[in-house]
Amino acid sequence: MYRVFATYILAFFSSITLAQIHVSGMPLEVLQTMEAQQNAWNEGDLDAFMNGYWESDSLLFIGKSGLNNGYLNTLNNYKKAYPDKNTMGTLSFKNMSWTPLSDSAALLIGSWQISEEQNGMYSLIWKNIDGRWVIIADHSSG
Repeated sequence: MYRVFATYILAFFSSITLAQIHVSGMPLEVLQTMEAQQNAWNEGDLDAFMNGYWESDSLLFIGKSGLNNGYLNTLNNYKKAYPDKNTMGTLSFKNMSWTPLSDSAALLIGSWQISEEQNGMYSLIWKNIDGRWVIIADHSSG
């Protein structure tokens, strides 16, 4: 009986999470990637979190410290800012809109929250490169 109840509770909360991430027009792959990123963050795995980003020196990230270029630069900045699981908090995404820019690119607007004190907004440009949707530009505030 407990296992059945626990399964229903897990399914309920998973559907809430997916509902917060999914917005109209968003490809299923992007939804799955963002869910995997959220899970990786909450497990303290920044390397897995970065799987949603374009692994290129041309990746753009704009945040508190200004403009940063490159996948490795972005990963290293995350590792400096969040050196361990305790500093990472619990990440949740809430997307607001998906706006196609072309057949292979779109702008995603949403918000993120790690704690009551750490939260903000983001605009992500997603692009389908070699059959895979990846973030090529991230402008996050907070």
